[in-house]
Amino acid sequence: MTINPRSQSRRYAALALYQWRLTGEDPMEIKRHLLDDPEWLDAVAGSLNGAEDDAAPPDAKERFNFNMELLDQLLTGVPIHVTEIDTELDRVLDRPISQVDPVELAILRLGAFEILFSDSIPDRVAINEAVELTKLLGAHEGHKYVNGVLDKVARAHAAISGRPV
Repeated sequence: MTINPRSQSRRYAALALYQWRLTGEDPMEIKRHLLDDPEWLDAVAGSLNGAEDDAAPPDAKERFNFNMELLDQLLTGVPIHVTEIDTELDRVLDRPISQVDPVELAILRLGAFEILFSDSIPDRVAINEAVELTKLLGAHEGHKYVNGVLDKVARAHAAISGRPV
């Protein structure tokens, strides 16, 4: 199955933002590590989606078929705007942000960033991409939670900005 380069960029961004939350390491440094060490990338991705240790690693063509511009935009934009993103998430979350699963929080921040700060990405695309990422990397039913939270963020943002959801 071929993965869309922009979707692959979001996947890598989610992995890097997850790592950023856990370690505090600069997301761009994490990106460099990610690109230099494909085995590390496979291990992180495998640990998140429950892959077996003996599972076949992704095809190298698939691994490096991503949009570098989007990856850079996400890995610089989310940390720059994390306070604003978290403020918007806090308004719609049903629990304190510190209690949100770290993988789902990385994906929520990614989706919220695209909704709030990427006018070229339709909200529905940002939400759908986040839902698909959560199905791949998150908890069993986490995609439903991510969908509901980001839908509320998009509706609130649309009400303020006049942008359609």
